[in-house]
Amino acid sequence: MWNFDGSSTGQAPGDNSDVYLKPVAVFPDPFRGSPNILVLSECWNADGTPNKYNYRHECAKLMEAHAAHEPWFGLEQEYTLLDLSNRPFGWPANGFPAPQGPYYCGVGTGKVVQRDIVDAHYKACLYSGVKISGTNAEVMPAQWEFQVGPCVGIEMGDHLWLARFLLARIAEEFGAKVSVDPKPIPGDWNGAGLHSNFSTKEMRVEGGMKHIEAAIKKLEGRHKEHIAVYGEGNEKRLTGRHETGAIDQFSYGVANRGASIRIPRECAAKGYGYFEDRRPASNADPYRITGILMETIYGSVDN
Repeated sequence: MWNFDGSSTGQAPGDNSDVYLKPVAVFPDPFRGSPNILVLSECWNADGTPNKYNYRHECAKLMEAHAAHEPWFGLEQEYTLLDLSNRPFGWPANGFPAPQGPYYCGVGTGKVVQRDIVDAHYKACLYSGVKISGTNAEVMPAQWEFQVGPCVGIEMGDHLWLARFLLARIAEEFGAKVSVDPKPIPGDWNGAGLHSNFSTKEMRVEGGMKHIEAAIKKLEGRHKEHIAVYGEGNEKRLTGRHETGAIDQFSYGVANRGASIRIPRECAAKGYGYFEDRRPASNADPYRITGILMETIYGSVDN
């Protein structure tokens, strides 16, 4: 156990400021090399209770209680690279780039920027054992995405948080800022999300579509509860435009990126697989996302 000043991070009052760190996962350190390690920790209060921002604790209980369902997750982290003036990299100082269209999965000068950060981050994740599975340039210029997963249970949140840390640390070396604002630029520009792909062993076998559809029905009944934990400022992003569903409406469909829940066409054709929850914002906590998915579909657990 270690401790830090929680009053400086908004996690504790000044007159009782010690917050304890409880190690929960260890990763090789890509910056200092072997034998150095990076340690992911939970935050605990001095009275032995989990800190109010320790969302991992409740998520871990849900994952343990429902482990028999073998939940797999894959998260798609979108982010925007900003310069020191908080302007997206490569954007004119007093104007805007050409409209969206040529940037998504783009290549070449004028279409993508700061690929060196993206590649360095990917290599750092591989070194650390983070289950990163891909990267791509996004629809808005200076916006990128990386994918982590498939991960099992609590591992999903652990690996995404470590990947976020590595990205911020690497961007620091290049003099760039990483924004996870779900709508960093107002207007006719795509926002940034944390699309969440989910399946259980029942969904991944023949006949699994009935389990996917049953899960979606349960998600529909708790739409507001999910939106409440799916990130701050998400109302700026979930407008029904720019590949999103409206924040106050629940919808689903096959291959529909304008829906709350997308069923991939391949899965619909096979009759089994997974679904994608497109509602979470880029700044959402992965423990809260994965935890509420398990809670809604399989039930809460007693403390």
